[in-house]
Amino acid sequence: MVVESESTKDELVIDVQDLVTYYGTRKILDQVNLQVLAGEIMVIMGGSGSGKSTLLRHMLALNKPAAGAIRLFGKDPNKLSAPQLHAIRQRMGVSFQNGALFNSLNVEENVAFPLREHTRLDENTIRIMARMKLEVVNLAGFEKLMPSQLSGGMVKRAALARAIVMDPSLLFFDEPSAGLDPVVSADLDELILRLRDAMKVTIVVVTHELDSAFRIADRILVLDKGKVLILGTVDEVKSSDNKRVQNLLNRKSEDVIVNPDEYLQRLTDDLAGL
Repeated sequence: MVVESESTKDELVIDVQDLVTYYGTRKILDQVNLQVLAGEIMVIMGGSGSGKSTLLRHMLALNKPAAGAIRLFGKDPNKLSAPQLHAIRQRMGVSFQNGALFNSLNVEENVAFPLREHTRLDENTIRIMARMKLEVVNLAGFEKLMPSQLSGGMVKRAALARAIVMDPSLLFFDEPSAGLDPVVSADLDELILRLRDAMKVTIVVVTHELDSAFRIADRILVLDKGKVLILGTVDEVKSSDNKRVQNLLNRKSEDVIVNPDEYLQRLTDDLAGL
């Protein structure tokens, strides 16, 4: 259920309208529409090459659309000045797929890094805030370990602590369960749910893990070849009569017939666009 308050009810945190993106001559996103409400957990799914990562990059204000628009907190990031865009990004946290921890810094220093870069807080306050967030993700007592000394699940949790250290309004996860065993993955899912409830944060998760998606999602967006197949609740997605959606849910491959002439033409077009 979407968490709402009087101040955030029905507030659009992300508004994607008719988004179109090309890489060279290849269309990656084709008329994508998506609205994410405050306090919602939105899960984005799709097969390899479906456009998930590209959509995520747009929501992080890293890509500019060829057509259509995206608004974050009611503002178009592509029309903002550098300081305005920086202010928007400070309201966002990102937990990357492989953690992306700095190998030369210990756990506490990794978590504290955004505070040192973007605030003028004194060192004692920064250290306290970093340790508070490590407690939130159940890593208290591991502050002085280096990333190489952490298990895969601990790396994910340390990365999450760093993503929330500045108390973001919007939190992104890129494949949070990738490479984790089922028990650790389930623990991470529960942590995501607790964070949403405790911090009233809006969360967008890109994943291919069905169990995780069904466990945490308020709504799910399914992409295929850059198009939206379905956007709905977990039950709506599960009961969809769309064949491609069911193939994804049942991990069933589609029969692909390759036309040699069409394949050669696509290769030629791609090379021409380089």
